Amino acid sequence: MATFDRRDFLAACAASTLGPQLTFAADKQREVPWLTEVQTAPKQLPLGVAHLRVTDRNGEPITTIEQWQRERDSVRQWWLDFLGPMPAKRDHVPMLEVIEEDRDAGVLRQRIRYEVEPGITTEAYLLQPLQPQAKCPGVAVFHSTVDHSIRQPAGVEGKPEKAFGLKLAQRGCVTISPRNYLWPTNDKISAQPEADRFHQRHPKSTGMSRMLHDSSVAVDILCSLPYVDTSRIGSIGHSLGAKEVLYLAAFDERVKVTISSEGGVGTKFSNWNADWYLGKGIDSPDFTREQHELLALAAPRPFLLLGGDSADGDRSWPFIEAALPIYKLYGEPARLGLFNHQQGHAVPPLAEERIYEWFDTYL
Repeated sequence: MATFDRRDFLAACAASTLGPQLTFAADKQREVPWLTEVQTAPKQLPLGVAHLRVTDRNGEPITTIEQWQRERDSVRQWWLDFLGPMPAKRDHVPMLEVIEEDRDAGVLRQRIRYEVEPGITTEAYLLQPLQPQAKCPGVAVFHSTVDHSIRQPAGVEGKPEKAFGLKLAQRGCVTISPRNYLWPTNDKISAQPEADRFHQRHPKSTGMSRMLHDSSVAVDILCSLPYVDTSRIGSIGHSLGAKEVLYLAAFDERVKVTISSEGGVGTKFSNWNADWYLGKGIDSPDFTREQHELLALAAPRPFLLLGGDSADGDRSWPFIEAALPIYKLYGEPARLGLFNHQQGHAVPPLAEERIYEWFDTYL
């Protein structure tokens, strides 16, 4: 175990020159060929699905970019106020401690530790090609609810189709996969106790504010690396991680391309009311907002919602439908869509194929 200052850390990364040169998206397509498909409503929506739309403060439809630009700040601020204060200032990139590294999968894979709040540390996997290009795309990758946490996206443990961090690094990206705050170690979730500890320190904040903060810290780290192209930052997550990327895309404009897989985009679709997410406040009759507004805040940056008719699926369509008009205000084509693979809470082969095609095309 070694503590690196930033210069030493970067030098160690740059010194990795084993293996073949990897490239990323050398011949980009202009659009994914299935964009129209993912912007087409399901033939039949489930019963009870509500109609949604993005409106101004008077409840009127938003029809011009100028109108949206006036409303956007108030929508953004409402959600930030609801989330509550961020747990710490992000006024510097944290010092990184390299705990271990390997090249077993044809990339440089480093487990790092860093501070996210004063005195509070977390870990992540940082992966990069063995011979990084001068400027590589960077992707923040968020794990799902599995005990082995960051070992999943890094390809160390778990289902290979969810090893997004490893596979993107093998395609030429630099990826960071941070540990969610509900895991005190890399191999065991402790949701309620960790949420309680957080709320004891930050009683006015929701758990989602901590997740958003930690996600942006991960992007801070990516953007600090000299071989990362800061104009080509993406994010992806499955399940729990999909919730994180929804908020990251909405509130961190450095993230240019997002894929959210089976997180449950609606506040009633999964356990968003848990203490470690948005809390019981969303169960109040006074809570009348919905997260299609977060999709609108992400416009016009490409956002793909994946579902399998578990957390997301056909019932998620009204969220896409509501945000598409905002995307179109920025010009055509609107790069927002829903792909329902109809195979449950999973990442089947076609969904996996489309994940990398979306990044290849837009990142």
